[in-house]
Amino acid sequence: MSPETVLSICLGIGLSASVGFRVFLPLFALSLAAYFNVWELNESWQWVGSVPALITLGVATIVEIFAYFIPYVDNLLDSIAVPLAAIAGTAVMLSTVADLNEVTTWALAIIAGGGTAAAIAGTSGTTRLASTATTGGIANPVVSTIETGTSVIMSTLSIFVPIIAIVLVVIILIIIFKLFIRFKRKKAPIG
Repeated sequence: MSPETVLSICLGIGLSASVGFRVFLPLFALSLAAYFNVWELNESWQWVGSVPALITLGVATIVEIFAYFIPYVDNLLDSIAVPLAAIAGTAVMLSTVADLNEVTTWALAIIAGGGTAAAIAGTSGTTRLASTATTGGIANPVVSTIETGTSVIMSTLSIFVPIIAIVLVVIILIIIFKLFIRFKRKKAPIG
């Protein structure tokens, strides 16, 4: 496997993780990177770097970010975010992976791209639901700010330093796994 292929996989996984926090922001970042020739996309995904795609994804990003600051709308968005994140994570991975055959590319896209995005989106939605339940939604803007900031950082690192991004993805997934185990233990019946 060439270094370019490894970097493209790291980029795809990093952006897929970022999609788990905000669906459109990483796609907009990828569009910017393609438009300014920072990153070259697969031939069939060149349209992502076009001006119409850049404008559309930019507007969608702004709407999504602001919508997450509206109480209860944020919970509604979370209910559709997991399947959207899985689709967007798969698409991001498909658009970035270089020099692999179709079967391997699709397998990586579905498992690593879509799976990572869905896992993070699910955890993010659960966090917001817990925030809504415990604070009546008052703390949700703080959760939204953290998620948006994490998505910006992950997207930027994925594009400019993909190796560091993949390390952060692993750390985030370990944290999610540990939280899942802790939550599962609390729900287990005693006796």
